[in-house]
Amino acid sequence: MKSGWTLADAPPQTGRVAVVTGANSGIGREIALGLATLGARVVLACRNPQTSAEGRDDIVGKVPGAELELVDLDLASLNSVHDAAAEIRRRHPRLDLLVNNAGVMRARRELTPDGFEMDFGTNYLGHYALTGLLTDRLLAADSARVVTVGSHVHRAGSIDFADLPMDRSFSTAAAYSRAKLAQMLFAMELDRRMRSAEVSAISLAAHPGGTRTGVMREQSRFLQWAYHAPSLRWLTDRFIMDPPDGALPVLRAATDPKAQGGDYYGPVGSLGLVGPPVLVEPSVKAKDRDVAARLWDIGAELTGVTIDLG
Repeated sequence: MKSGWTLADAPPQTGRVAVVTGANSGIGREIALGLATLGARVVLACRNPQTSAEGRDDIVGKVPGAELELVDLDLASLNSVHDAAAEIRRRHPRLDLLVNNAGVMRARRELTPDGFEMDFGTNYLGHYALTGLLTDRLLAADSARVVTVGSHVHRAGSIDFADLPMDRSFSTAAAYSRAKLAQMLFAMELDRRMRSAEVSAISLAAHPGGTRTGVMREQSRFLQWAYHAPSLRWLTDRFIMDPPDGALPVLRAATDPKAQGGDYYGPVGSLGLVGPPVLVEPSVKAKDRDVAARLWDIGAELTGVTIDLG
C-alpha cells in the first residue's frame, strides 16, 4: 500500500452511534471494526443472525469492550426494513452515522418478496426505505452523515424507467451496475435535498475499489479461482485489495472532519482499484439531477416511504 490516509488519521468517534448494513462480512465487517476501534457504538444490521453474531464476536475479540448491537435486517424485504428501523428507533433517539453498505449481485433474475428485481430492490430500494425511516433520528444528531457504498461499476450503469423489473433486458452485469448507479444518484440527490432543507446532516459516497469480497468473487469463476491462488497473489495485488484496505474509503467518508456533503471517496491507485482513499470524481451519470429526482420519486412510490427533511 502507498502512504496515505489510514484509520489512525480519523478522529475519535466516542459517543457516536453508527448503523452499518451488511456488517457481518467483507468490508461491512471491517467498517464496523474500524468504527468500533474509534470508540463508536455500532449497530450491525444484517440479514443472517448467525454470521452477524460471528461478526460481533470477531470485532469484540479485536476490540475488547467494543459497544456493538445486532439488528436483523433483510433489505430485500420492506417488512424487514420497517421492523429493523422500528427496532433501531426504539433503542436510539439519535443516530450519528448510517452506512448503507450491504449489497447483492444475482447471477440470474430474481424478484424480492415485494416483486422488485433483486439487485435494484435490495441495493437501492431497501436502502432508500431504511434511510427514510431513520431520517428523523439522523436529524436529531449534530452533523450526522449518511454514507452510501457505491462501486466503480456505476459508471457502466443505466436506468430504463420503462423496464425496472428487467424482464426484457436482464443480465448480471447490467442489473448490478444499474443498482450501484441508483445508489450513487440517491447519495447525491439526498445531499442536494439536505442542503436545500438547511439541515446539518450530509450525504456522501465511497467505493472500495477492487476488494476481495463475496460480491466481487461472484462476478466470474476465474476471479474466484485467482483470489485463492497463492501463485497469482503478486498479480492480483495490483488491482485487488483485502477488505481492511477496501473499507478505508468508507471510513474516511464517515469520519474525516474535512469531508463535505456530496463528496465521493475511493482508492487513489491504478484504475481507481487499489491504494489509500482520496476524493474522486463520480461519473456524469451519477450527477444527473433529472434522473436522480425521478428515481427519488420512484423510490417513494415503490416503498411507500417519504424522506422528510423538515
